[in-house]
Amino acid sequence: MSEKKPVIVYGASGYTGRLVCEYLREYNIPFIAAGRSADKLNAAMKSNVAGIETADYEVVTVPHTASALTELFKGASVVLNTVGPFAKFGVEVVQACLAAKCHYTDTTGEQDWLITLEQEFGAKFANAGLLLAPGIAQMYTTGEIAAQLCLETPGLDTLDIAVFWGGSPTIASTQTILVNAAMAKAYYLEQNKYVEHQPDAGLYNLAIPGQHELALALPWGGTSHPVWFKRDPRVANVKVLGGVFNRALMLGVPQIVAAALEATKDMKPDERYAALAQTAAGVMNTMPPRENPRVNKSLDSVYASGPLGRAHCVIYGNSNYKQTGMLQAFAAAYLLQQSPKRVGFASGCQAFGHHELLGQLRSFGLVGKPVLTVHD
Repeated sequence: MSEKKPVIVYGASGYTGRLVCEYLREYNIPFIAAGRSADKLNAAMKSNVAGIETADYEVVTVPHTASALTELFKGASVVLNTVGPFAKFGVEVVQACLAAKCHYTDTTGEQDWLITLEQEFGAKFANAGLLLAPGIAQMYTTGEIAAQLCLETPGLDTLDIAVFWGGSPTIASTQTILVNAAMAKAYYLEQNKYVEHQPDAGLYNLAIPGQHELALALPWGGTSHPVWFKRDPRVANVKVLGGVFNRALMLGVPQIVAAALEATKDMKPDERYAALAQTAAGVMNTMPPRENPRVNKSLDSVYASGPLGRAHCVIYGNSNYKQTGMLQAFAAAYLLQQSPKRVGFASGCQAFGHHELLGQLRSFGLVGKPVLTVHD
């Protein structure tokens, strides 16, 4: 291998990984597409990454061990990790980034993984001058942008966040959702303390902007937002609900999760994980088609409130997985040119700025102009 390419996409053959590679090409950034199977990686690049013939990249296979990943990462600057569930597969990647002195991002929404990263690796990355930024993805970052726009109004301390999207989750997302629901608690933030969502609360009826019909929502593992904003002195309370616009699909989720939990409740952790992964494969075992903006719409709505003020921000968009791919690629582009706004454990907005991220999403036609209403 000659001069090391500066960015490594780990898990590049997956649905999200392919899109990250596509947008790295848009930003003209050389990259390594890494994973366990050369055949899958080469096929994914040639068949699923638009414009790959003009990209500066190479395919590298690597075992999933901290030592092997460290060797691969040495000489690079940024690792974009898409291999989940991250609580199961992420530690080796983070350890390797720290050893190889690389910035780390991923696309997780696993709340327990974020809390683990903050507690076990945040200070180590900060001391090394490196960024540790999990959860850079549409389902978390676009809503965080809306929240940050609301918080530009002083005196607001409570965030009520709704995230919706059109289409179906990928194979990996389905597995993460099911495994995380079974094996980790979900929290919201109340007076700056984590409070557990009741696991048997069922579906929530939610009024969301832009439609008359009530939407169905779930906590989705608590999401990233309560963790990010626990570190924000302006914010004391954060609750997040989300779902897909497909009502029939949402009605089936609690039954699938409940049946899987009951069937695996007496298993040991490793056995339970394997059984849940098999159940997830039965729910979703094929890659979704490439996103269509007329079908794969997204909506992020944030109500922010305080003792004497209110703000509401809605961001309408499309192609939530493309949003994720673009956000990851921009994170790499930013880090190759300048230091992040914050090192150590940080969200996308904390590391790169919410206006900067919004500008990139809009420039690629992935979101519209935010609709911001302020009452003070």
